[in-house]
Parts: sequence; structure tokens; C-alpha cells
Amino acid sequence: MKKLSVLLIIVLTATVLFSGCGTTGEKIGSEGGPVERINISYVKLPLNVPSIIEKDKRLFEEEFNKDNIEVVFPEITQGSKMTEALAAGSLDFCNALGATSAILAAANGVDLKIIGIYSRAPKAFTIMAKDPSINTVEDLKGKKIVGPKGTILHQLLLGALREADLTVEDVSFINMGISEGVSAIMADSADVALVAGPAVTQALGNGAHIITTGEGLLDATIVIAVRGDFLKEHPDIVQRYMEVHNRSLEFMRNNLNETYGIVAEETGIPVEEVKNMYGWYDFNPKVTGKDITELEKTQEFLKGNGMLSDIIDIESIIQDMSI
Repeated sequence: MKKLSVLLIIVLTATVLFSGCGTTGEKIGSEGGPVERINISYVKLPLNVPSIIEKDKRLFEEEFNKDNIEVVFPEITQGSKMTEALAAGSLDFCNALGATSAILAAANGVDLKIIGIYSRAPKAFTIMAKDPSINTVEDLKGKKIVGPKGTILHQLLLGALREADLTVEDVSFINMGISEGVSAIMADSADVALVAGPAVTQALGNGAHIITTGEGLLDATIVIAVRGDFLKEHPDIVQRYMEVHNRSLEFMRNNLNETYGIVAEETGIPVEEVKNMYGWYDFNPKVTGKDITELEKTQEFLKGNGMLSDIIDIESIIQDMSI
């Protein structure tokens, strides 16, 4: 009986020790409990090529469905809404989140981590006008300018004004969406508009011209972010997420013409415009020292314009998982 009891104890001990070593979905990320679903934001515009490829080729499903993990892509296009969903736990990954939104959220207590850079696209962010007499930033003095407040475009405007020895007090700035802003300059109800993405080529086609872009002024940094608690509990899942993202970048490099076609079909942007815009973007996910400097500049912009009361240590919200 003693031998039988000892044998039973050994069997039970082994069962407990090895019960967490499986590879099914129920065992993934066991430190934080089972992962049954991953929620990844999907934003296709202005030209979020990696996201489009990941969804079209079902790369995340291919990676995670084999472990019985469902992948869901809620289409949340506003950065503030993304970070609200992150804070509520209804979103796990922000795949293409504006740096302004990430910093504002983190400064206001949202537990998020930047795990990579989604894109840098200074040429995709512009200041435009239809009036042929408005050609330089110096010409903006006294003009009515429309665009989205608290965004990369707003930051571009203030940076351009500063370079021209002007301030926001020298212009009349009105908060307005991009498409509405383009319509305003076309209808002559505004002098200048802050324009980004496909709206740039559309405005050019309707007779507007570019006064300046973000080139030399800012990098227009978009980041990849994750819920801080999700990263802490499931670092393996986050690492696999970034590996999938890297596979989408590899597909883009190796299948450029097919990529153009997929993006054109998904966005409704003509292929030739997609080709032109594609060259504006740097999709390298590695967080560099320059990226950190740009994020710090963005925080200074938010603080200086009354949108942020307390600053944060930018490096404290970065955990680069791109390697």
C-alpha cells in the first residue's frame, strides 16, 4: 500500500508540473491566463500598407488561429477612441496610432507601451492652398487656416510658422477635419488647409498646391502600441505579433506591384496615386534615437499648446519589440 501511495503521489505531481506545457490556445500566455481572442485596430488610411497586407493575406489569423486564438479587427480610426478602447480592455493592439494620441493617453494614465514604429511620413503631411498668391509660409500671415487641432498636421503648422518667425497669433486657425478643410479652400471659405494622405493628391487634382510638407520639420511618427498589462502577461503573444508585422513588411518588399494593387482595391485610391504615395512612407519598425527625439518634440508641442499638463518620460513607455 505504501508503494502504491508513493506511486500515486508521483503521478499527481507530474500531472501538475506538466499541465501547462501544451501548445493549444488555452495554454498560450499562461502567465496571464488563457488568450482566446486578440483585438487589433484596423485603419487603412491615409496609406497604412502593412495593415492592409496583414488583413488581406490573413497573416495574423495564420499565426494565431492554429492556437485557437480568434483575431478581431475593430475599425477605430480616431486615435483618442483607440486609446479609450485600450484603457477599457476592449482593444489589445493599436496598429497605427498617432504619436500625439499615444503621448496624451500615457500622460493621462492609460497603461500603454510603444512596441515599434508603424510609419514615418513627413511628405504625406502638408499645408495647402488654392490661391496662387499664397506660396510660402511667410504668406500665411493674416490668413484663415483650417485643419484638425492637436494632430501631426497641427504640429506641422506651428513648426512651419516658427521657422518663418511667425506664431499662431499671426494667423486665424480653425479646428476642422481634413476633408472639410479641403472643401473649404476649394469654396474659398478658407485660405489654407492642413491636408494629409490621399486628400493631398485629390486637392492637387482640383487645382490646389502644396506650400510646404513636414519634411525637415517633423517625421510625422505613427506608432504601434499595446496594452501594458497585456504585454506584461503575454510577452510571447506580443513578440509573435511583431513577427507577423515583419512578415507583412517582407511581403511588401518582395511583391511591390501586387501590394500596390491590393492597397488600391482596399482604399479606392488609383494605383498610380498609390505608387506615388508609397514613396512618402518609411515603415521600418525599429525605434531609433531620432524617433525618441521626435516623440519628445511632439510632447513639447502638446505641452506648449495647453493640451498636456504633465510631461512623461518618453522612454518609459517604449519597449521595442521590433527585433
